[in-house]
Amino acid sequence: MRQIDKSTSPRIDLHLILDNSSTHKTDAIQSFLKEHPRFHFHFTPTSASWLNAVETWSSQLERRAIHRGIFTSVRELRDEIRLYIETHNQHNAKPFQWTKSAQAILDAVDKARAAHV
Repeated sequence: MRQIDKSTSPRIDLHLILDNSSTHKTDAIQSFLKEHPRFHFHFTPTSASWLNAVETWSSQLERRAIHRGIFTSVRELRDEIRLYIETHNQHNAKPFQWTKSAQAILDAVDKARAAHV
Protein backbone atom coordinates (compact mmCIF):
# COMPACT_ATOMS: atom_id res chain seq x y z
CA MET A 1 0.00 0.00 0.00
CA ARG A 2 2.92 2.32 0.67
CA GLN A 3 4.14 1.76 -2.90
CA ILE A 4 0.68 2.47 -4.31
CA ASP A 5 0.49 5.57 -2.14
CA LYS A 6 3.83 6.87 -3.42
CA SER A 7 3.16 6.08 -7.07
CA THR A 8 -0.27 7.69 -7.44
CA SER A 9 -1.38 11.28 -7.31
CA PRO A 10 -2.39 12.31 -3.79
CA ARG A 11 -5.56 13.82 -5.31
CA ILE A 12 -6.85 10.35 -6.25
CA ASP A 13 -8.96 8.32 -3.86
CA LEU A 14 -7.93 4.68 -3.96
CA HIS A 15 -10.58 1.97 -3.67
CA LEU A 16 -9.27 -1.55 -3.04
CA ILE A 17 -11.42 -4.65 -3.36
CA LEU A 18 -10.28 -7.31 -0.91
CA ASP A 19 -11.42 -10.69 0.26
CA ASN A 20 -12.47 -11.06 3.86
CA SER A 21 -9.10 -12.30 5.11
CA SER A 22 -8.48 -11.23 8.69
CA THR A 23 -5.04 -9.93 7.61
CA HIS A 24 -6.80 -6.94 6.02
CA LYS A 25 -8.31 -5.99 9.37
CA THR A 26 -5.27 -5.98 11.67
CA ASP A 27 -4.36 -3.06 13.92
CA ALA A 28 -1.44 -2.21 11.62
CA ILE A 29 -3.75 -1.96 8.62
CA GLN A 30 -6.33 0.05 10.55
CA SER A 31 -3.58 2.43 11.64
CA PHE A 32 -2.39 2.81 8.04
CA LEU A 33 -5.95 3.57 6.90
CA LYS A 34 -6.33 6.28 9.56
CA GLU A 35 -3.11 7.90 8.35
CA HIS A 36 -4.07 7.53 4.67
CA PRO A 37 -7.75 8.48 4.35
CA ARG A 38 -7.72 8.27 0.55
CA PHE A 39 -7.53 4.48 0.83
CA HIS A 40 -10.95 2.84 0.92
CA PHE A 41 -11.32 -0.89 1.48
CA HIS A 42 -14.27 -2.75 0.04
CA PHE A 43 -14.64 -6.35 1.15
CA THR A 44 -16.20 -9.03 -0.98
CA PRO A 45 -18.85 -11.24 0.57
CA THR A 46 -17.40 -14.24 2.38
CA SER A 47 -18.68 -16.63 -0.27
CA ALA A 48 -17.59 -14.55 -3.27
CA SER A 49 -17.32 -17.34 -5.79
CA TRP A 50 -16.68 -14.85 -8.60
CA LEU A 51 -13.45 -13.81 -6.89
CA ASN A 52 -12.42 -17.44 -6.56
CA ALA A 53 -13.11 -17.87 -10.28
CA VAL A 54 -10.92 -14.88 -11.13
CA GLU A 55 -8.10 -16.19 -8.93
CA THR A 56 -8.37 -19.66 -10.49
CA TRP A 57 -8.35 -18.28 -14.03
CA SER A 58 -5.34 -16.05 -13.27
CA SER A 59 -3.52 -19.03 -11.79
CA GLN A 60 -4.20 -21.07 -14.93
CA LEU A 61 -2.93 -18.23 -17.11
CA GLU A 62 0.28 -18.10 -15.10
CA ARG A 63 0.84 -21.88 -15.14
CA ARG A 64 -0.11 -22.50 -18.77
CA ALA A 65 1.19 -19.43 -20.57
CA ILE A 66 3.71 -17.52 -18.48
CA HIS A 67 5.54 -19.68 -15.94
CA ARG A 68 8.07 -21.40 -18.19
CA GLY A 69 8.08 -18.76 -20.89
CA ILE A 70 11.00 -16.60 -21.85
CA PHE A 71 9.95 -13.10 -22.78
CA THR A 72 12.47 -10.56 -23.97
CA SER A 73 10.00 -7.68 -24.04
CA VAL A 74 6.73 -6.54 -22.58
CA ARG A 75 5.26 -6.92 -26.07
CA GLU A 76 6.16 -10.64 -26.17
CA LEU A 77 4.59 -11.17 -22.75
CA ARG A 78 1.47 -9.22 -23.74
CA ASP A 79 1.16 -11.19 -27.00
CA GLU A 80 1.41 -14.49 -25.09
CA ILE A 81 -1.27 -13.40 -22.64
CA ARG A 82 -3.55 -12.31 -25.47
CA LEU A 83 -3.00 -15.61 -27.29
CA TYR A 84 -3.92 -17.51 -24.12
CA ILE A 85 -7.07 -15.42 -23.68
CA GLU A 86 -8.14 -15.91 -27.30
CA THR A 87 -7.53 -19.67 -27.12
CA HIS A 88 -9.31 -19.95 -23.79
CA ASN A 89 -12.29 -18.00 -25.09
CA GLN A 90 -12.52 -20.17 -28.22
CA HIS A 91 -12.29 -23.55 -26.53
CA ASN A 92 -13.01 -23.34 -22.81
CA ALA A 93 -14.99 -20.26 -21.88
CA LYS A 94 -18.61 -20.69 -20.90
CA PRO A 95 -20.98 -17.72 -20.75
CA PHE A 96 -21.95 -16.73 -17.24
CA GLN A 97 -25.66 -16.66 -16.58
CA TRP A 98 -27.04 -14.63 -13.69
CA THR A 99 -29.31 -16.66 -11.45
CA LYS A 100 -30.36 -13.83 -9.15
CA SER A 101 -32.28 -10.67 -9.89
CA ALA A 102 -30.48 -7.35 -9.78
CA GLN A 103 -32.47 -6.48 -6.65
CA ALA A 104 -31.35 -9.66 -4.86
CA ILE A 105 -27.72 -8.82 -5.67
CA LEU A 106 -28.10 -5.22 -4.49
CA ASP A 107 -29.78 -6.43 -1.28
CA ALA A 108 -26.81 -8.76 -0.63
CA VAL A 109 -24.38 -5.87 -1.22
CA ASP A 110 -26.31 -3.69 1.24
CA LYS A 111 -26.27 -6.49 3.82
CA ALA A 112 -22.50 -6.98 3.41
CA ARG A 113 -21.89 -3.25 3.64
CA ALA A 114 -23.95 -2.99 6.82
CA ALA A 115 -21.98 -5.85 8.37
CA HIS A 116 -18.69 -3.96 7.91
CA VAL A 117 -19.74 -0.56 9.21
